[in-house]
Amino acid sequence: MADTLQVTDDKFKEEVLDSELPVLVDFWAPWCGPCRMVAPVVEEIAEQYIGKVKVVKLNTDENPNTASQYGIRSIPTLMIFKGGQRVDMVVGAVPKTTLASTLEKYL
Repeated sequence: MADTLQVTDDKFKEEVLDSELPVLVDFWAPWCGPCRMVAPVVEEIAEQYIGKVKVVKLNTDENPNTASQYGIRSIPTLMIFKGGQRVDMVVGAVPKTTLASTLEKYL
């Protein structure tokens, strides 16, 4: 089973921006209902794309610097990074097909 890595403000550059693989970042918070709804979808994506995409979660309550740096105003926000740059994003609890087709563009 794929493990989604919890990243922090301190580890964001190392784990996301410096990653060789495209990275899906799930910006979330524990109190957020839609975040809980999309969490299993994010896990499924992590499982489906092992070795192709790195999937990480960033708690916006505990890591406000990174969240504000990327202008996160509503969660869940799922951002795709490739080569250290933000290349796409999906806001809200979306179906797996939407997330997968968005990711496919960057593989």
